[in-house]
Amino acid sequence: MTRATRPTCPTRTTPARPVDVEQLFPELAPYRREALRLHPRPGAPTARDSSVGGPLLWPAEESWPVCTEEHYEPESPELHEAGVALLPIVQVRRAEAPGVPFPEGTDLLQVLWCPYGHGEYCYPLPRVYWRDSAAVGKVRPTPDPDPGLDADWYPDPCTVHPETVTEYASRDLPWDLQDALRGRIDELEAETGLLYPYHLADAPGIKLGGWPGWTQEPVWPDCEGCGSRMEHLLTVASREFDGESWRTWLPVEDRNPDGGDPDWHLAASAGLCLGDVGGVYVFECRTCPDRPVGHWFDCS
Repeated sequence: MTRATRPTCPTRTTPARPVDVEQLFPELAPYRREALRLHPRPGAPTARDSSVGGPLLWPAEESWPVCTEEHYEPESPELHEAGVALLPIVQVRRAEAPGVPFPEGTDLLQVLWCPYGHGEYCYPLPRVYWRDSAAVGKVRPTPDPDPGLDADWYPDPCTVHPETVTEYASRDLPWDLQDALRGRIDELEAETGLLYPYHLADAPGIKLGGWPGWTQEPVWPDCEGCGSRMEHLLTVASREFDGESWRTWLPVEDRNPDGGDPDWHLAASAGLCLGDVGGVYVFECRTCPDRPVGHWFDCS
């Protein structure tokens, strides 16, 4: 199928916030950001589609990337030799990612990671590639995961339904501002049942840009080259929503017609469970010309 005839992904529409956040809390205006929710759903994406966990548009003449570091089974001391193939996590086309700052001359973002444990916190090790899709001729097949690998640590093939939403900082708010807002936030909760961090702040799920979907306290990496704090590129979360956040962040198209609880299978539609329902956060330095990458992992 040519790019011109590729079908448009079905829509996913996050409901409007139930209150005007900046009218209630004008101090939050400087902490407004746009994020691109990917809304992965099980499917059969091709190498030319945006996807989560799908095959990548990888040039046949380019070797497939492998992990060159020592790694081990999650929750196991068993070590593995370096050389395991990295697995596809996210592929997004520029045309479907308004607001995402692609490097000049590129129109395709590809994120892969080693799905084995690394370091003290047993995290998957991500890598980021930007490329010009028009320059890709023959495509290299995407390798299958190693037999016996814990499937919770890499996503099932999913089509995506990109949607731009407005977010506000939650854990990243300065402590003095959190203290200043606490009374009004508590008053809003008492009157409406809305919890600012879950219902009004940053969107849950797999997303580009916006604020990281921290489970624990924020950890922003600094660039080793220039020393500046890196920018958030991607959150890969285990769940698209939980028992609280679904009330305002679940797309209209996925809601139960009778207004009851959602289909909880949708929460784990990508098939991920990173640690104790945690997430991986990928960062980049947009000051240095080679856009070096950093990452962090946390869980409950």
